[in-house]
Amino acid sequence: MMAAVVSSTEHVRLPPIQTKSIYDGRYRERNPDLYAAGKLTASGDSTEQCLKPPARPNSPEAVRRFQKTYRPEAGEARVFYGKAYDPHLQWAAEMTHGLTTQRYNSAAELANPDPKTLFKQKKLDKKEQLYLSHQRAPLGKSHDQSVGFPEGFQVANTTFGIKTMKDGTAGELVNPNKSWSEVQKETEDGRDWYRLTHHNFLVGESVNRDYTVENFQKFKQYGIPTPHDNTGGNVRKTLKWLHETRSEKAAKIVNKRVDDFRERTQPILGEVHDPIKDTLRVPADHTFGILVKPDEYSAGDLLHNRAQGTYLRGLDRQRGILAAIRQHLKKANYHNFENLLAAFKYYDKENKGKIDAHDLRDACLQFNLPIEPELMEQLLDYCDTDRDGYIDYLEFANFLNWKDKMPSGFEKETQKELEPVVEETTLVPKSPQSRESTPRRLQKQIDRSIGDHRTSSSIINAVVGGISTRDYRTYGIPTVRTDIPAPRIRRINDTKSYGDESSASGLINPSLFSQRGIHEKDFLQPREKDELKDIFAGIGIHVAGETFEDLWKTASQRHPKGHVCIESFRGVLDEIRAANMQLA
Repeated sequence: MMAAVVSSTEHVRLPPIQTKSIYDGRYRERNPDLYAAGKLTASGDSTEQCLKPPARPNSPEAVRRFQKTYRPEAGEARVFYGKAYDPHLQWAAEMTHGLTTQRYNSAAELANPDPKTLFKQKKLDKKEQLYLSHQRAPLGKSHDQSVGFPEGFQVANTTFGIKTMKDGTAGELVNPNKSWSEVQKETEDGRDWYRLTHHNFLVGESVNRDYTVENFQKFKQYGIPTPHDNTGGNVRKTLKWLHETRSEKAAKIVNKRVDDFRERTQPILGEVHDPIKDTLRVPADHTFGILVKPDEYSAGDLLHNRAQGTYLRGLDRQRGILAAIRQHLKKANYHNFENLLAAFKYYDKENKGKIDAHDLRDACLQFNLPIEPELMEQLLDYCDTDRDGYIDYLEFANFLNWKDKMPSGFEKETQKELEPVVEETTLVPKSPQSRESTPRRLQKQIDRSIGDHRTSSSIINAVVGGISTRDYRTYGIPTVRTDIPAPRIRRINDTKSYGDESSASGLINPSLFSQRGIHEKDFLQPREKDELKDIFAGIGIHVAGETFEDLWKTASQRHPKGHVCIESFRGVLDEIRAANMQLA
């Protein structure tokens, strides 16, 4: 018996496990070295097993009583953990209050009663015959009232009530067949009595007030005529009372005590609220508190980490004036001189190769630009980048001229004339193909931190040889959990990404071979010679033995470890075919 059981178990075959991704063959695998993302499911699983998470182990009783207090289950009442073992709670849960209601017929039973049998109907009719109303007017027959009539009364020949006299139809009553004069005459016959009883007068009819004064005249007009204005100007006067009009034009009179109280307690528009105005005797322009001395630096100086002595707080006007002076000198040099060298020689009249403050002041006066001595020193300090107290040719071309729009002027000069003016490194070609020269560019940056600002992300692994992060400690959990193996059977409520799912690019742009169930990693997988030869022979490419060996050797030399895959072997074949086509 035991052997039969063992033999039957050996023949039992479990359902195969689906080891491939659910997107297998539907996308182009662009990263074969990464684990694919997705879910590994086994055949035979039902939807209920996937949706239902595994049952959690039961918590100890000491923990459950605290959970019922702070985190009760859905549909359960919150119970304080101190009353968890109170027997009264169990009694209260099982206790019912009130009286049990006696059950009556439901609405459905009354609306749709069960059909009665003929015996039940005859029995009910027999009981109904006892009532007098059933005897006089049984169901389905007319009510016979001749029982109450006197003897010998002829019911068929006797009528009751008053006979209705036919006068006319409703249409004749509403629209009588009479002329307008006849209808008007009938209306005026009873009009006097109606006017007297109801005190009703027609539109435009004078009201008869029955005055008994002797000198009263009925048709005489009394009162003052109402003023009329076609533009409607008198309507506002009619709707607005006279005392309101006067109060708007005149000053409002209020109690001084009330006005002083409002001034002390309520803020007034356009005035400072001062509750102690009467008690504190100070002038109107008096200010309270201590005058705080402003800092010599601004928020911008702190943000740019400027050193003391280079703060720009309060220097906006000075910097604007210097920029206007430089712009004026640039325009004057551009319109009056052909090149930069001619302009520099105009400033340097002594031909010493440098411009001092005296030369700069004389040139500004000749250009109708008088400058104060303080501004002249600031302009010289701005243009003097090497801090030697003078402005050389390079500084003059960069800060007081448009050097890109004017030629340098050294094409026609000899080397002897160039020595006191420029050095060898001062002139650079305008472009690699140009033979013209121009002064090199000087950069003048207020804050060095702005020009040299570099983020950590631009330094770390930005270029070859940058700071490596290989030995850096990593924090947090990676988005794609390639550090743990994917579960054999994955549930739907598991939202982790194990690297076996396709990306958005793979879903939008699937490979051509995905319809045949072939992935990109199949082309890049190293293979043996015989296997590779059989694959190409299966698609109709037959290669001779020696030729195949040469191709295999060429493809293996292109890989550091000597591996050959379908893609590398196909690349060698394509190169040979292209070379043969060029020779042909």
